[in-house]
Amino acid sequence: MIVYEYPFNERIRTLLRLEDLYEKFKFFVKQEHPLQHHVALATIFDMLEVAGRADLKSDLLQELERQKQSLLAYRSNPAVAAETLDAVLSELDAVSKELVTAQGKTGQNVRDNEWLMSIRGRTVMPGGACEFDLPSYHAWQRRPAEQRQADIQGWFAPLAPVCDALSLVLRLLRNSGTPVSMKAASGSYQQMLQGKVYQMLRLSVDEASGAIPEISANKYMLWVRFTTQGGDLKPKPLEEDVPFELTLCNF
Repeated sequence: MIVYEYPFNERIRTLLRLEDLYEKFKFFVKQEHPLQHHVALATIFDMLEVAGRADLKSDLLQELERQKQSLLAYRSNPAVAAETLDAVLSELDAVSKELVTAQGKTGQNVRDNEWLMSIRGRTVMPGGACEFDLPSYHAWQRRPAEQRQADIQGWFAPLAPVCDALSLVLRLLRNSGTPVSMKAASGSYQQMLQGKVYQMLRLSVDEASGAIPEISANKYMLWVRFTTQGGDLKPKPLEEDVPFELTLCNF
């Protein structure tokens, strides 16, 4: 099954973009080649660009506290597994504490590093990080892989509490919904949402079907139109019935 996610608001859209960048960073920083470490460093710059568009730290702290208060209400419910609940509450406390401890604006340590900012300014240009443009960066890339990894992890460290927090928030959000089996007649599906507010939609479809959902939604209506790809990979309408699973997520 392939899972497609659709955010209903800008806040969740920002978290999903940061999560995507975080996954890329974790992959490339573990590698050893200088070009892979270049991607890891460029990904940090991208994360700063996305995170700098909103008061992300404050929003995450508010959401973590809201989730904590919501979960505390389940303590008296005998149907709730106490150990699981306590584990999630403990994780919420730990992540919130790390986020509160993080000082200053997200990624300010990178912004204050003139050398890193010189690299950032060149990487936005196609081929701008060549050795004749940035000889000091070229020299750094020739250092041992372990040293480069340590440097990159150090530059990323102040971003780690934000990434831990958004990962927890998105995990709780994804677990808040229940998958429901649906069928798109002739490749098309509509559902009235009747003004109910959702944060995110998750759609799972069999990979073997070749079906690709194009999703559009607001608080009143959800539309899904399935397409498929031909030899030129250009999407074209899929006219057959498509079974899929739909999960509407909301805290």
